[in-house]
Amino acid sequence: MTLQKKPKLYSFWRSSAAFRVRIALNLKGIDYEIIPVHLSKGGGEQFSKEYSLKNPTHLVPFFDDGNCQIHQSLAIIEYLDDVQAKPPLLPEGTSDRAWVRSLAMDITSDIHPINNLRVLRYLVKEIGVSNEAKDIWYQHWIAVGLDSLEKQLSTDPRVGRFAAGEQPGLIDICLVPQVFNALGNKMNLSPYPTIVRIFNECMKLPAFINASWENQIDAEGSNPVISLQE
Repeated sequence: MTLQKKPKLYSFWRSSAAFRVRIALNLKGIDYEIIPVHLSKGGGEQFSKEYSLKNPTHLVPFFDDGNCQIHQSLAIIEYLDDVQAKPPLLPEGTSDRAWVRSLAMDITSDIHPINNLRVLRYLVKEIGVSNEAKDIWYQHWIAVGLDSLEKQLSTDPRVGRFAAGEQPGLIDICLVPQVFNALGNKMNLSPYPTIVRIFNECMKLPAFINASWENQIDAEGSNPVISLQE
């Protein structure tokens, strides 16, 4: 199977999930078109009739290559790995692939969903949580997740220049957007030297730089984040 035509990626510049897919597409060297979906403007463009017909979850990203339409970031990334094998985003060995998926899911299933924009918005608008309390919630769950990831990445022999060896892959694709979120919330990352080191290695590569917040066509005044002090 190969891509039938230039893919379209429905994306929001600060969406972690869309950020992951942008990185994967860039690493694969796949030319793609960004279709911005603003998650706040006018009550959220993801709730428009046109977008709702494409993606009833009312989330981004949404991927359409003319052959396949997919709406979950990890599903999109693994689809890209299937249709274009090189460079691979997952290792070859069965146990190594499972390990990579487990760390990626530590981010995408445990950290990200409870800090998603719609969750934070519900905390403030529906439950009446203050912005200060919302920020405490946000930082707490990121810290819980990063604590675990740091312990795993700092001790596992599979870790190299990147999270799973000498080439960037699925863990790095998920980790970098999560670090951006932590920085956007002014979190102290000094307790996570291995994560910071891997982040810095990733941010030397055009695939990550070009996928980052400030380089999106719908970016709104984000300061560039290229590297951190280790």
